[in-house]
This record gives sequence, C-alpha cells and structure tokens, in this order.
Amino acid sequence: MSIFGSWLAPRRVEARCELDIERSFDSFHAYAVPVDVEINPGDVVLLQDPPAPVAPGGHMTGEGRITVRRAGPIAQAWTRAVSIFFLTSLYEVGFEAKDIP
Repeated sequence: MSIFGSWLAPRRVEARCELDIERSFDSFHAYAVPVDVEINPGDVVLLQDPPAPVAPGGHMTGEGRITVRRAGPIAQAWTRAVSIFFLTSLYEVGFEAKDIP
C-alpha cells in the first residue's frame, strides 16, 4: 500500500458500547456510548447487531458492539470547519411580545 493509500484509507476500530434505549411518554432516546474508544470529528459509528425494538413505555439497557470508521485528516478538518454552520441551523430563538392587560 502506498503512503497516500494508508493516509487516506479509512481505518476501522471494533469496540464495545453501553446501550440505553427508552420509549416512554417522558423520553424517547437511544444512546450507544462507546467504551474505551474516543470518537473524533468525521468518524462514522455503526452499531453491530442492534437490539430488538423496545415496546412503548419500555426501557432497556445493556452492552453492544460498534465499528468506528475513522475519518482521515482532511475529513476531520472539513468536519470541524463546517460544523459551526450546521450547529447554528439547529436552533432558532424568537421573542414575541407578551400582551399586558
């Protein structure tokens, strides 16, 4: 493999993760928190063998396996550069005058 091939080719890292999935009136979330591996800008995380869907009102915790596809230096730099624009598009702040009787 050439110098550029090893520098540009994505690396894959296998790791374990802690799963926390809830589907209730109070919360609707699914977290896969990596254990002993750091996720960097531009990295892609794939959950291996996802668990069965949680029933309405249910909550599940456990362990799983993930594959992390590492971003190269160019992808990391690009992700850092454009992330601020995507972050600001996620929120909108507005103020409306309150009617005072």
